[in-house]
Amino acid sequence: MATSKTGSFWLTETVTMAGGTAANTEVNGTVDLGAYVDVGDQQAIAIEQVDFITQYQDPAISDSWTSYGASFLTANGCIDIQLTDLNPQGLLVRADDNTLIASGALNIDDANNIVSQSDFFPDTFGKLDESRMVVNDQLYVVARNSGAQAGGVPADSLAMTVRVKARIVKLSTKDWIAIAVQSTAADN
Repeated sequence: MATSKTGSFWLTETVTMAGGTAANTEVNGTVDLGAYVDVGDQQAIAIEQVDFITQYQDPAISDSWTSYGASFLTANGCIDIQLTDLNPQGLLVRADDNTLIASGALNIDDANNIVSQSDFFPDTFGKLDESRMVVNDQLYVVARNSGAQAGGVPADSLAMTVRVKARIVKLSTKDWIAIAVQSTAADN
């Protein structure tokens, strides 16, 4: 299906919520793939792995970030994050949406300082023949908090980082068209 043109490399994007952000707020960002995807050469991105990291900026120590769960939200709640290959208009998509590449969710038990992962969507795709092929020129990151974000000042930021392990590949004409048609159909 695909021939690798490069070795694996990492792309990252971080979306942040300022301290005191209200519950049910979506924040979004993009990962620009324009330099890697080329229609004329049937060049695409093969996504091998996606990692999500959630951190809280410690207001007591400038530029220090922690994974201390009690700092994430002011009460019990959840933090969701998704990576898609079509623009979800700033919203989270349902798990059966074809545009969904990877997702993660942290359940926060604030009172007991327990953070547990509840989303086990397979975010490790494997080597080239198992990778998720993307022909769009951007990936979209959306994160949402179901409870108010901790901290009272904007400096108390909550950062959700997505790390994408990818490689540039060349697809056959038939495979390129099939992936492009699938992406276009999912947009309707």
